[in-house]
Amino acid sequence: MSDEVNWDRIRALAQRVLTQGEPLELSVETRALLIQSAQEVALDTQDAEDALRSVPTATSLLGEIRQRIREGANRLSEAEDQVEELQEKGSLSEAQHVLRDLLAVEHVPFYRQQARRLLDDLTKLAEVLATGRLHPDLHDRQQLATLSLRIQRGHSLELTEDVRALLRRTAPTAAITDAETEEALKSREGAEALMDVIVSRFREAQSRFLHAMYRMTSLRDEGDLEGARQQLRAVLAVELVPRYRQMAAEQLRGLDPPAPQS
Repeated sequence: MSDEVNWDRIRALAQRVLTQGEPLELSVETRALLIQSAQEVALDTQDAEDALRSVPTATSLLGEIRQRIREGANRLSEAEDQVEELQEKGSLSEAQHVLRDLLAVEHVPFYRQQARRLLDDLTKLAEVLATGRLHPDLHDRQQLATLSLRIQRGHSLELTEDVRALLRRTAPTAAITDAETEEALKSREGAEALMDVIVSRFREAQSRFLHAMYRMTSLRDEGDLEGARQQLRAVLAVELVPRYRQMAAEQLRGLDPPAPQS
């Protein structure tokens, strides 16, 4: 199965038929859509074809497809949240267990692919944690956080060329200058301290931004646009990490009134 699926059409059909009460019309196009969608959520093709013999059974098939899409999405989202929380705590084995539990019950191939990909990444991160050696397929910040965790657990940083390159790539994303980076890389202790600063800045920036977004959304929905803007201005007043500065600025611009038409 492809890594990408598009369930917009089947969701729209389910909305019209199952929510709004429109009768299901078994046109050639609708039959093809139901068969394809049934296959995408791992329903038996013969059972799906049998269901298309009548409108009531076809409607039930549509309901089953929608249910599998919804339940799979919810399971995956919950698992991703748990994995992220456990990763923050350094509990990689527990995070892996969450994904294995998901794979034990999930049938939809698309969601299984996402879970397997996450599990594969966690397995590689566990190797980084155990050995201190970087993996070429992993995201820089993931590996940086894992190396930082390894140091916290009492291991010394092996200042290899790969690690130096990782720190040189990630330091600018945390608003650390090249001169500061090169000075830190003169010693293992300096590199460890640099790594801690990069990881800490990103964690603090993410927390600050998410908190501001929560407050901004609440105030915006209450009609207090100026209060909503102030949440983002407060982020911009202290934020150093370029990525989060950019996101805050974009959100702030989104609160501006539309330009008058000439």
